[in-house]
Amino acid sequence: MIRKVPFTGGEKQSLHISLDRHRDVVVWKLDGLDDEQLRRPMTPSGTSLLGLVKHLASVEYGWFCETFGRETEPLPFDDEDENADMRVEPHETTAGIMEFYGRARAAADRVIDGLDLDDVGTAWSGETVSMRWVLIHMIEETTRHAGHMDILRELLDGATGDHPRN
Repeated sequence: MIRKVPFTGGEKQSLHISLDRHRDVVVWKLDGLDDEQLRRPMTPSGTSLLGLVKHLASVEYGWFCETFGRETEPLPFDDEDENADMRVEPHETTAGIMEFYGRARAAADRVIDGLDLDDVGTAWSGETVSMRWVLIHMIEETTRHAGHMDILRELLDGATGDHPRN
């Protein structure tokens, strides 16, 4: 089912559904591909479909959980390697990264559900940010990378679009 932002929904509900709609696209972009295709670096910088999912899981945990003082699992950020959270390591499995993304989404949803849009937290940069700002930022982040995934998927097998066609 394709989620749609309600035409007359409240602000928080609309932002959350918009984020979920694009999260679903991220998962759908992997549908039907094998492990080699999901891990294949498709750009000179090494971007892969599975690496983008790992990155999005990491930033969901970071922006929603760390920013608002909630518990998170260990994240693959490395001050010495800015792309560590986008690289799929040999010991990491597709199932493991997809489960990581699912846990990150669920943890983020609990934070979203538990806070008001005007509630504030402290970003990794030290800046004070509102839940509203974080939701907007994560919609931007997720849609940006869903667009990257669309291009990578087209290069792999020609599939395009933001949702399955009936």
